[in-house]
Amino acid sequence: MTFSNQLTILRIILVPVFVMLLMQSGAWYKLVGVIVFLVASLTDIYDGYHARKYGQITRLGAFLDPLADKFLITAAFLIYVWQGYLALWMVLLVTLRDIVVTGLRVYAEYKDRPVVTSREAKYKTLAQNLFAYIIMLFILLKEDIFFGKKVSVVMNDILHSGYLDYVMFVITLFTVWTGISYLKSNWNLTLRNPEGGR
Repeated sequence: MTFSNQLTILRIILVPVFVMLLMQSGAWYKLVGVIVFLVASLTDIYDGYHARKYGQITRLGAFLDPLADKFLITAAFLIYVWQGYLALWMVLLVTLRDIVVTGLRVYAEYKDRPVVTSREAKYKTLAQNLFAYIIMLFILLKEDIFFGKKVSVVMNDILHSGYLDYVMFVITLFTVWTGISYLKSNWNLTLRNPEGGR
């Protein structure tokens, strides 16, 4: 197994670790959880760079890398739902889209017709990641032990104001649209045989 793939698997392993830490009530647990989340995110940046630099791009890595990203971001969004910062239905829609697209990718690999990630899907992933990071930053700023009572009150108001749901709504629409676009553009490639039959 290549080093890049090992980093990807490490990212998957770190998901339950940061989830358990962020679900704790103590401020220091949350800080360590955020650090674990950032480390996991950094492995995403480095494993791709390492794979391209040393020619270690593999089909396993091409499949596992986006899957690990989905685990990481979906886990973060579900934590935000549990903490009351995001609406469950939007996170479920995003998760459903990812399950369908991942199923398509698995089937494409089985048919030996790998699906190439679209530019729009990459933008979708970037938007989700940035949003997850911003909310995580707000969660840290909310802890008055780190940044004081005034900052804590402001961050708490933002987290419970409903504004985050507006942003998540836009991201959800974009995510669902990329999923539909993904299915349409890859239908003939993956779900039909070369003769065009079902």
